[in-house]
Amino acid sequence: MRRQDWRAAVVASFLGWTLDAFDFFIVVFCLTAIAHDFGRTDRELALSITLTLAFRPVGAFVFGLLADRYGRRIPLMGNLVFYSVCEVASGLAPDYRTFMVLRALFGIGMGGEWGLGASLAMEKVPPRLRGTVSGLLQEGYAAGYLLAALAYLVVFPRWGWRPLFFLGGLPALLALYVRSQVEESEVWERTKLPTWGSLARGIASHWALFLYLTLLMTMMNFVSHGTQDMYPTFLERHWGFGPERRAMVTACSMVGAIIGGVLFGTLSGRVGRRRAMVIALLGALTVIPLWAFASHPAALVTGAFLLQLMVQGAWGVIPAHISELSPDPVRGFLPGFAYQCGVLVASSVAYIEAVIAERTSYANAMAWVAVVVLSVAAVVVWLGPEKRGVVFGAVDRDDRRPDIER
Repeated sequence: MRRQDWRAAVVASFLGWTLDAFDFFIVVFCLTAIAHDFGRTDRELALSITLTLAFRPVGAFVFGLLADRYGRRIPLMGNLVFYSVCEVASGLAPDYRTFMVLRALFGIGMGGEWGLGASLAMEKVPPRLRGTVSGLLQEGYAAGYLLAALAYLVVFPRWGWRPLFFLGGLPALLALYVRSQVEESEVWERTKLPTWGSLARGIASHWALFLYLTLLMTMMNFVSHGTQDMYPTFLERHWGFGPERRAMVTACSMVGAIIGGVLFGTLSGRVGRRRAMVIALLGALTVIPLWAFASHPAALVTGAFLLQLMVQGAWGVIPAHISELSPDPVRGFLPGFAYQCGVLVASSVAYIEAVIAERTSYANAMAWVAVVVLSVAAVVVWLGPEKRGVVFGAVDRDDRRPDIER
């Protein structure tokens, strides 16, 4: 197996997901400002977040099929260029309707990136490092959120929201890195199906696994988006924080997220994927009172840090966990499409929180949603299957030799 370029594959996948998340969270930070410029309410602009999430399965479907039929590398490059163009165009949108169309198109690009990057990286990384790299890879999402917070802090007070979207053109440059530094997955080359028909039959034969993965990713996306997407708005409406303080609190929470992803990803290699995720999800439940109902800014920051450490700790296990559950010939399609179908089901959470907040408060809305989704997610994770340490590309997919032997 060629392993000399696994680090380049991990770097490319991490940066792709980082810049993808950066582009997505620009809207989260600028929601009220964009709504004001277009003469819309927070609730109407929150629908753009829902629209982006809802169109992600389209991207996962298209790019996932291309990944299993033609390889991971070339579709990844095309994806990076596509969503970069959509993001830059969002900054030029003249009105609300155009902005919404562009956010839907961006959702297609965003939906395709994760499956491409995760399959490429997980198939190349040494199995003994799979848990740790899984945590690092997934927390590209948190790193993107952190970068968005810092860019918002620097750019928005001076030039407004539109220039932030122009920074979204950077992923196009990453395509050049993939072109020059990353080789195709040897696992895909060894296990690829020869025709579109055989690929379709291979996907259909795993329908039960697909349904479970979709349920799992639905709950995990409710957990993630339910605790993140409306949080800057919560800080503005409930705490009265301006742009700088909102960015600082969010940045602190994303530092916790990055630490949690790597920590629990590594832990999952020792105690199991499901057990590590359940520990993190139940830990997040205990932090909700501090996160939503803190009485002092210091307590608020602590709650934000700890909650995202736990939430993204559970998420840090996901790339390894669902890649290991997915059969070799359909790994480009199955986990990524299930992930994004879960996003589709959970895409209404920001809108739901905004509606509940209109009737009570943002603190109550976010706390109630968090309690429900964290509890249900823990049950779904615990009742599911696990194939920790499975060898990718092996003839016998039940090969479960300890990582230390490989």
